[in-house]
Amino acid sequence: MRIWVDADACPAAVKEILFRAAERCEVEVVLVANQPLRVPPSRFVRSIQVERGFDVADNRIAKEIAPEDLAITADVPLAALVVERGAQALHPRGELYTAANVREHLTMRDFMTGLRDSGVQTAGPARMSQSDRQAFANQLDRLLARRAPQ
Repeated sequence: MRIWVDADACPAAVKEILFRAAERCEVEVVLVANQPLRVPPSRFVRSIQVERGFDVADNRIAKEIAPEDLAITADVPLAALVVERGAQALHPRGELYTAANVREHLTMRDFMTGLRDSGVQTAGPARMSQSDRQAFANQLDRLLARRAPQ
């Protein structure tokens, strides 16, 4: 298992949880971003800087992900691609995207985009709370516990 992180907008608290999990479980974590990232010195953590551009990091993750892998992303279209390819996708707030729910998320995203495009003011996401961080850490632990033995 490899964990792919859509790192451009990934909260720092989530990255820290991932860094600790990489060491604890000896699982590779790959952060993909279009800007340089600071990562801790670790044989389990690395970063890939891609060119700037719309969906470049997402496309790299979608291209590289394997069915046994996990993607960390708040980007619903990327999550849909990951799930379609047989891998798992986890939102930074702890929600696991599945074949059953990712289409609902896409529909809601498209609806909200339509509202914003028509001039309706919508609120952005709430600040990440301690309960969000805990939900993410718990879900990540469950997924790591289920992975195939090394």
